[in-house]
Amino acid sequence: MFYESFGSGRPIVFLPGWGGNNGEDQAIHEPVFAHRPGWRRIYVDPPGTNNRPGDPSITNQDGMLDAIAETIEAALGQEDYAVAGTSAGGLHARGLIKRDPARVLGLLLRVPGVVADRTLRTLPTDEHLDRSPAYVAAEQAKDELYYDPAERSADLEFLARIQADPSTYALRDDPAVRFTRPTLIVTGRQDTVTGYADAWGLLDDYPTATYAVLDQEDHGLPVRRPALYQALVADWLDRMEAS
Repeated sequence: MFYESFGSGRPIVFLPGWGGNNGEDQAIHEPVFAHRPGWRRIYVDPPGTNNRPGDPSITNQDGMLDAIAETIEAALGQEDYAVAGTSAGGLHARGLIKRDPARVLGLLLRVPGVVADRTLRTLPTDEHLDRSPAYVAAEQAKDELYYDPAERSADLEFLARIQADPSTYALRDDPAVRFTRPTLIVTGRQDTVTGYADAWGLLDDYPTATYAVLDQEDHGLPVRRPALYQALVADWLDRMEAS
């Protein structure tokens, strides 16, 4: 597996969505750290992404999580770290906490995948999403810069085999575990991929979590108001530093 590291200080590991690589996470989060020292950012490319073939020995999410955990171990040794997961990366982040909650400094979930079986997710419609010309242009730019290149460089056959069956796309053990360190959950009100309602149920596990559902944002969050999202991330960093 490949990762990129920037800065120094407390580590934060960023885990992308399914089939994604570290480019979008960097573009979204690096502005938060432009004038904020003290954090080392580690952006991970999971197996089967960014022109790296999938490992045939990995047949389910538990294998993906094993590979991610081994990469973190190689990068950090036994050092404590915070973890941020987007979409399916949110499932990986929660799985890491389930394995060793005492080691994790804080948790950020962006449009997290909670229910592996798409047919069982509680999803909103996007009928009230205002597709203004500026919004459409911003989404198209994001596709061209990040999502389309990620898809072209991914091992789609490898990833599809795992994603096709809810029994292999879910972790074997429920990642639910009580975690009292600073947590941020950000969802999109018009997210028709993972929704926002299923993530609300995670609050019982995270008693110090901030939960935000942003109107006029879909699964590509943040598109319309990146400054608002980045302010929430800055507050999460504040809370970790204070604790």
